[in-house]
Amino acid sequence: MNRNEHVAWYEQDGQKLAYYDAGQGEGAPLILLHGFCGNAGYWDDVIPLLASGRRVIAPDLRGHGQSSAPEGGAYPMEAFADDIAGLLGHLRIERAIMLGHSLGGYITLAFAERHADKLAGFGLIHSTAYPDDEKGKAGRVKSQQTIREEGLPVFLGGLIPRLFAPEHLESMPDAVRKAREIGLGTKPAGAVSTLEGMRLRPDRNRVLEQANVPVLLVAGKKDQLVAPERTFSASGSHIAQHTIPTAGHMSMMEASEQLADIVRGFADTCG
Repeated sequence: MNRNEHVAWYEQDGQKLAYYDAGQGEGAPLILLHGFCGNAGYWDDVIPLLASGRRVIAPDLRGHGQSSAPEGGAYPMEAFADDIAGLLGHLRIERAIMLGHSLGGYITLAFAERHADKLAGFGLIHSTAYPDDEKGKAGRVKSQQTIREEGLPVFLGGLIPRLFAPEHLESMPDAVRKAREIGLGTKPAGAVSTLEGMRLRPDRNRVLEQANVPVLLVAGKKDQLVAPERTFSASGSHIAQHTIPTAGHMSMMEASEQLADIVRGFADTCG
């Protein structure tokens, strides 16, 4: 899939947000938010499976991919969420289904808290509503230090292998290579600012519990970064939970067809 044929830009407050836009259908559009040091290319294997029946929009988040990296310290999850709200307004989309991978899940929760009226449903993919614990916060600070002092490639050298199920490092070398190449497109200052925003994010389990639209939670059984029990932090009649047995943290690459099937089924419950 050649995403560059479908990339467009939205400008807000002097900053540009790149996004991929494909497909069409009667239902609410799908908004796919990538994880940290990713871009819309994370979804390359999934988008063609979804765009045959529904519009799919996948932005590069601020500081990532082809989007701008605003200066001025931390990127709060709320700022990312407002970026996406602005994009939906620009595209004249009244209600959407938002699914966020990892960092994208943190943003999705902030969006659901601030812009609930714009959602027909939302979900977390290899993400969690819990905040960082003290160990996690210290890890963010250490990652910031690594990027500043040793560079983004060194940081990615530690991160990328942990994104995949261990056996996929050998059996899926192209996917691992692609994840690294995408990561290298992240602005170092944007990565540092994003890490600070993730470190400061609050507990948003109540957003899951109190949602008045369908919620999807997807975990990878072999995820080395977000254990399934941290994804499945809330339950209720409005919450669908799915575990992908073969996936680590990157089911959009490791098990794209299975993830697409889950997303299609969930989207049908949202309208």
